[in-house]
Amino acid sequence: MSKKWVYLFTEGNAGMRELLGGKGANLSEMTNIGLPVPQGFTITTEACTQYYEDGRQINDEIMGQIMEYVGKMEEINGKKFGDLKNPLLVSVRSGARASMPGMMDTILNLGLNDDVVAAMIAGNPDPKFERFVYDSYRRFIQMFSDVVMEVGKKYFEQLIDEMKTKKGVVYDVDLTAADLKELAEQFKAEYKKQLGEDFPTDPVVQLKEAVRAVFRSWDNPRANVYRRDNDIPYSWGTAVNVMPMVFGNLNENSGTGVAFTRDPATGEKKLMGEFLTNAQGEDVVAGVRTPMPISQMEEKFPQAYKQFVDVCGLLENHYHDMQDMEFTVENGKLYMLQCRNGKRTAQAALKIACDLVDEGMKTEAEAVAMIDPRNLDTLLHPQFDAAALKAATPIGKGLGASPGAACGKIVFSAEDAEIWAGRGERVVLVCLETSPEDITGMKVSQGILTVRGGMTSHAAVVARGMGTCCVSGCGEIAMDEENKRFTLAGKEFHEGDWLSIDGTTGNIYDGEIKTVDATIAGEFGRVMDWADKFRRLKVRTNADTPADAKKARELGAEGIGLCRTEHMFFEEDRIAAFREMICSDTVEEREAALEKILPYQQGDFKALYEALEGYPVTIRFLDPPLHEFVPTEDADIEKLAKTQGKPVETIKNIISGLHEFNPMMGHRGCRLSVTYPEIAKMQTKAVIRAAIEVQKAHTDWKVKPEIMIPLICEVKELQYVKKIVVETADAEIAASGVNLEYEVGTMIEIPRAALTADEIAKEADFFCFGTNDLTQMTFGFSRDDAGKFLNAYYEAKIFENDPFAKLDQNGVGKLMDMTIKLGRPVNPKLHIGICGEHGGDPASVEFCHKIGLDYVSCSPFRVPIARLAAAQAAIAENK
Repeated sequence: MSKKWVYLFTEGNAGMRELLGGKGANLSEMTNIGLPVPQGFTITTEACTQYYEDGRQINDEIMGQIMEYVGKMEEINGKKFGDLKNPLLVSVRSGARASMPGMMDTILNLGLNDDVVAAMIAGNPDPKFERFVYDSYRRFIQMFSDVVMEVGKKYFEQLIDEMKTKKGVVYDVDLTAADLKELAEQFKAEYKKQLGEDFPTDPVVQLKEAVRAVFRSWDNPRANVYRRDNDIPYSWGTAVNVMPMVFGNLNENSGTGVAFTRDPATGEKKLMGEFLTNAQGEDVVAGVRTPMPISQMEEKFPQAYKQFVDVCGLLENHYHDMQDMEFTVENGKLYMLQCRNGKRTAQAALKIACDLVDEGMKTEAEAVAMIDPRNLDTLLHPQFDAAALKAATPIGKGLGASPGAACGKIVFSAEDAEIWAGRGERVVLVCLETSPEDITGMKVSQGILTVRGGMTSHAAVVARGMGTCCVSGCGEIAMDEENKRFTLAGKEFHEGDWLSIDGTTGNIYDGEIKTVDATIAGEFGRVMDWADKFRRLKVRTNADTPADAKKARELGAEGIGLCRTEHMFFEEDRIAAFREMICSDTVEEREAALEKILPYQQGDFKALYEALEGYPVTIRFLDPPLHEFVPTEDADIEKLAKTQGKPVETIKNIISGLHEFNPMMGHRGCRLSVTYPEIAKMQTKAVIRAAIEVQKAHTDWKVKPEIMIPLICEVKELQYVKKIVVETADAEIAASGVNLEYEVGTMIEIPRAALTADEIAKEADFFCFGTNDLTQMTFGFSRDDAGKFLNAYYEAKIFENDPFAKLDQNGVGKLMDMTIKLGRPVNPKLHIGICGEHGGDPASVEFCHKIGLDYVSCSPFRVPIARLAAAQAAIAENK
């Protein structure tokens, strides 16, 4: 028997998400619970995968099944494709198993052609109906041309604008049936001009092409970027949903809307949404007209509104989560077109999770599991300084579409945002509306301000997902995109002018307003307490300054997993002494120079221990190659020569002698301590003396420094450096008379260290995976240069992710697993962590939990993300 590629809505359910995609599974589920859903069918995600395997062709078996199900749909709905008496018109929509708002393609009103249009109008003498038919027809030609045949939207937008100018009207709805009929003809002519062929009239051909286009959109650039950012595998594919059209643009007794059962920005339990009369779905989402709030729908359609409110309650009780729904009212009758667990801000996610627990809908574990850890980032993002905000007067107001504060220089296009941000400028993107292809420019912007669109427009939804501040629908702005300027509150703004926007209130401010770090309380603390109850992994932070350490402690860090000592060398008063050390000829000269740095290092470590109050502190000894510390400017070289009493030429020769062809694999890490043991001695003294000082002052704390030797590839290296450390440390402790414990461990960042972990574990008290270097050495990529070619790897589908951002579990992960399995049997006391940037990536944290690490360490603001991800990993495992 052949494989089943197509399912009627009556044949699926919510549990079939992997096969039917999120939209298809939920349309089936709504059908099963008796909601008014136009009855159609879903083409499976497997059919999409097959399409790519067959060289981007829909094979005959799949096409045969699609046509068989078109027949079933015609039977159920009592209408026929291309029929002049009772024509069936359909929508064709994508629906992957993970929600990807705005990333893939939709085609509405499919099945129209000149004959069907003429027959429909002949069957209904109402002139308003004629206008509706031509409106649907011109929309279909435009959408089909853009989405299916890839003729740019702009050609059609220009024709609409010309028609509106000619007729002296502002909105599309003010165009008459005759205007729209003329537009449809112009659109078909434009189609022929662009493609050299007539617009297809056969509805079956239209359908085949539309399905192909949706499959193709799975691999469009914006979908690929979105997938990479949201850990959605390319192999999943998208489903296609084909369903009969219901018309929100039929007449004034019809309309379309998008709604949420709770406020997606705050989490408040109230119906939130937007509605447009005499419109189709894309008008609301695309933000072409600014819609009215959902509450006004009650006055317009009391019957449908009451039914809709009941549906909202039913769906939320059914799914036990906040729902995001699309619906249409046709001639006063309600139809449900989509439901899904709604995208929400981090603030709202926490409130909804807590409320659902309080309402008895979720357990604490389920509440913790339902929050996307990456979203927490936004909670920790800047807000405007209260005093500065009080002094500022808003010059305009839009909708607060995505919270947070943003301040930057104005740019008018996503492309310009990328260029300016690439130069290190902070930018605010100001535009009429955003479209899906703007995603990369949106990502690099501090904030986004749009003239059109509501809370559910593309800009609002995407900005919320990315945690970027966004104000939408500020209609007061008079925009002149072409000349890169706009007018607001009587002032003209140009590219490069400063602007501040508040994504919580929707306020817009002229100039630059100071921002401050966010403070977190209430539901955040409650959810984090639950997370801490479930997680096994400890979470530490990567911090080099007391300020970073303090911030991380506030955010729940349980120690420092990585303190990079080299960052402390770059300060003005220390760098001179370190440069002297580099340019010294003898051990004595080097020791004398290092002696100058010792008190500074000691002071740094003391401040860190005090900030951590007895929690563990792991201090990594000097790691970068020495050439990073030497001067490059002539004036600095002359100053160094003078201090050293050496000719400038000699210093220049020393500097050029430090040059390496491949410094990341050169004279760095433990190799510096092997060559210059005096560096390890000085750093050990600083670590131990600071610990003794703090332990004396705080007898109730247990100060136990962890000294980490970087870049070990051979156990004898570790033995050599460890001997220096232990002899120096023990002498310091003996002289102080204080009972102080310390540990000596190593970074695992060279594949050979992973392969010989059983030997190294005999000498180490702990291992810490430096996954930045381990990834670099395992792949043989320079992490500073990989960005130049990785895009080609994504396009060729060789990689789906940047291995420096998301841990490569197959290769690097295998080395980590091997290290643990080799090391622990030899040294049962060995504790093992990770301190590369991967320590704050949720998918990587889950992997670290699985292979049995003791802790992850990440930058301070990622600590809550790691705490939540660690809890989710434990909850998933217990399931």
